[in-house]
Amino acid sequence: MVTDAAEAMSVPDFIDHALFEAAIATPGAERWPFGWARICLAYGERLRRAKAGGAARVHLDAALGTFERLGAAPWSARAADELRASGIPVRHLEPAGSELLARHALLTPQERVAAQLAATGLTNKQIAARLFLSPRTVAAHLRGVFRKLNVTSRGGLRDALTGPVR
Repeated sequence: MVTDAAEAMSVPDFIDHALFEAAIATPGAERWPFGWARICLAYGERLRRAKAGGAARVHLDAALGTFERLGAAPWSARAADELRASGIPVRHLEPAGSELLARHALLTPQERVAAQLAATGLTNKQIAARLFLSPRTVAAHLRGVFRKLNVTSRGGLRDALTGPVR
């Protein structure tokens, strides 16, 4: 399972459907649910970025369900973000409270991801590389975020995404 998945993921700009499907369909894969869910997530991410949203959703949903069942919160959040980006609304649980949830709800999935990366100190170019977008698209997303959250700096953005409502 892991060997097929590693080989499928080794070429960055190509989706080897046969290897991903073989990894996911490995007999006895249920003994390693976390590894299986990571493979589903990787396959779903690649499919979504290749504009195969319907196929991506199947794998992303399977990964999300498994991560949630295992209590793997960071992985669940990643799968949920990918599902949202594919056009499926997913309830995202934030431990910081309802005010923070309300602020996050103002943002589109792409804006939310770009804002979270910008809040960590990444440049627009670095964010663009991670999200497979152009730096200009990232800048447009961040302009929307700044307007919606009423902030004027990346430091203010970090506080708006993590701090108490003022």
